[in-house]
Amino acid sequence: MQLPLFMMFLFIYVITVIGNLGMIVLICTQSQFHNPMYFFLGNLSFLDLCNSSVIVPKMLAGFIAESKRISYNACALQLYLFILFSDIECILLGLMAYDRYVAICNPLLYTVIMSRKVCKQLMAAVYFVGTVDSIAYTYCTFRLSFCSSNIINHFFCDIPPLLELSCSDTYFSEIVMFIFVAYVEAGSIGMILVSYAYILSTILRMRSAASRHKAFSTCASHLTAVGIFHGTVLFMYLRPSSSYSMDQDKWASVFYTIIIPMLNPLIYSLRNKDVKHALTKTLGNIGLLNRNDMVSN
Repeated sequence: MQLPLFMMFLFIYVITVIGNLGMIVLICTQSQFHNPMYFFLGNLSFLDLCNSSVIVPKMLAGFIAESKRISYNACALQLYLFILFSDIECILLGLMAYDRYVAICNPLLYTVIMSRKVCKQLMAAVYFVGTVDSIAYTYCTFRLSFCSSNIINHFFCDIPPLLELSCSDTYFSEIVMFIFVAYVEAGSIGMILVSYAYILSTILRMRSAASRHKAFSTCASHLTAVGIFHGTVLFMYLRPSSSYSMDQDKWASVFYTIIIPMLNPLIYSLRNKDVKHALTKTLGNIGLLNRNDMVSN
């Protein structure tokens, strides 16, 4: 099964890279996307691209290489980067909900409240929190002693399989990491729930059905991404240890690290008329240039 799995995950990774890079290029080059919503969406695509690239290339190499080793330092770095990009994405989804709240509930003040300077400051704060959080996670994991088996029962260096390998008392590390993940999740989900409570209240007061439909459509893609992301995270990290299963964790991790980064650009592009129009226009211009080159040659 190694070759079929290699081909399948290579295809998914290629789609992930093309989709997220395409979103980043569109947002950077098209002037109509130079607003706060697409600024956050561009950062989301960047994080999805980075998160997938931390995991998938090493996993693909493991399918076709005889040696499936990873060094101690590389394992620590992989865990650090995985937690870093995942935590930043988690908080960013909360910021995107706040952005939708301001756009729908305070449209006249939207450009003032969500100015370019404010957006950059918010993203800088999110990256700072993610950095501190990932350092804490990595330290709590690799402060432990690993003195028995060195075989990780996983396809990347994640916290649960590493804790299983430790011959130290992991209670303190588990408590600290549980507090951190609960804090990040609670902050993001709380921001999302409060924002959408105000959004729903505002939408229900709108008299025009067209206005209500437009407001709902601007939130649909974000709600889909939120449901997929947070549902998987809560299943992986906040379920009771008595119900823990490494096989379940592997399947959830595949969805979390490989499938979601591929789905996000598809969710936002297929449900967004502006993105589809810009993409069609860009591809049409590329096709026109190619035809002109062929004619001139």
